Amino acid sequence: MPSDYQSNIDLAENVSLEPLAVGRSRCMANITFSAGSIILSNTSFIDVLLPSEKGHRCDHCHNLSGIGSLKRCTGCASFYYCDQTCQSKHWKSGHRKICKLYNTYISAASFQALEEHKKMDALLLSSLIAHLSSVDANERDENTAFLTFQSLLPGPMTTSAPPICPKHSFTAGFIDGFYSRFENNNFSIHSHFNTYAHGIFPIASRLFNHSCMPNAAVKFIIQVHEPVKLEVVALRAISKGDEICIPYIDPALLQTRTTVFDLTYGFTCSCPSCNVIRKVGFIPEPPKEPVRFQAVCERLIEFVGVMGLSPFLTGDDSLFPTELTCVLHESFISTLSEQFSAASHDGRYDVALESSSSLFALYQLIYPLNYPQIGLHLLEKAKTCWNHIVRSTSTMEVAAELKNSVVAARQILTVIGHEGDHDDGPLAEIETLLLEVETYD
Repeated sequence: MPSDYQSNIDLAENVSLEPLAVGRSRCMANITFSAGSIILSNTSFIDVLLPSEKGHRCDHCHNLSGIGSLKRCTGCASFYYCDQTCQSKHWKSGHRKICKLYNTYISAASFQALEEHKKMDALLLSSLIAHLSSVDANERDENTAFLTFQSLLPGPMTTSAPPICPKHSFTAGFIDGFYSRFENNNFSIHSHFNTYAHGIFPIASRLFNHSCMPNAAVKFIIQVHEPVKLEVVALRAISKGDEICIPYIDPALLQTRTTVFDLTYGFTCSCPSCNVIRKVGFIPEPPKEPVRFQAVCERLIEFVGVMGLSPFLTGDDSLFPTELTCVLHESFISTLSEQFSAASHDGRYDVALESSSSLFALYQLIYPLNYPQIGLHLLEKAKTCWNHIVRSTSTMEVAAELKNSVVAARQILTVIGHEGDHDDGPLAEIETLLLEVETYD
């Protein structure tokens, strides 16, 4: 994401940009960050809700409300707001440029012909152009977010920009220039780690390079009447002088990540995880036979139990057993996930917990310390343990596994902290489970 261009970014004193010989810069820590520290807070420049969220969330601040409780725009009847405050802010920031045109635009054959993710890009680009058309040119050219977005490296764009909604006076080249920065710089906005919108956060895009074993991750803060905010959080201790990296994609995409980086971002990842995978070479499919598949799972659990730091974090491929190469095949994680989900749903709790233990071992291998997906899986495992206890005959061993899982889940997810919607979420579920554990004890 970061480009070699210099832009007028008012950086916090805690971080700085350091140029690299290959033409990109990197974000360096000027102080020591402890796990859970907020490294950067960046307000959304432009964002749009997924179609499935329309009417459920305010189009300005993303506050989640019940159906019928939001105020509908009387001009287009397609945008919803908490109240007059949110509607007025959204109107001034650009909605007035698309309000009367919106429904015709999204019904047009040219829009409907787009792939779903391209429709989101078209809506986001339309909102961006509407916003730029709503502000004075001098004000626009002095806006830090605008200047920073312009400074980002374009991606390997293969097509021109899609049709957009608002009327405008910008050239096709100007619009294509912005669109070329979309796929490799925009963020999926999530609440409780479920995507509900897409957005542009230029300063965050400008600062942080990618790693498949990142030392930081992003979360989103929703505040009534205010644009959504992105925060970059330290996942583990970051020493002064260390580069701060975030993941651009799910690190679990062990096989397809190289193609994604090449086609979407235009770079080759050289993080320790990718270096190990390149050294491993060919990745075979996991065995189909249940007995052999289970043997691989048991070997994986055994290895992770004694490995110390993951070789995918240290980059030392010599520590990774060759007989476990098949666990890097993306079908391995999908098979385990499906087994765990199906067995949990069907009440086959012993089977579910076996699959869960294998998944947990795989997550410890391929994800960095305190990565949210590890905590989320431990929470699901704790729920399965609890259902095992209350719905069937279980052992004290299951009760101990429940307690260990929920405590570990809280420890991990407390690092990233509360994110998204206020009233529920993983941390709230954990506290409820902890109360149940205390009652059971």
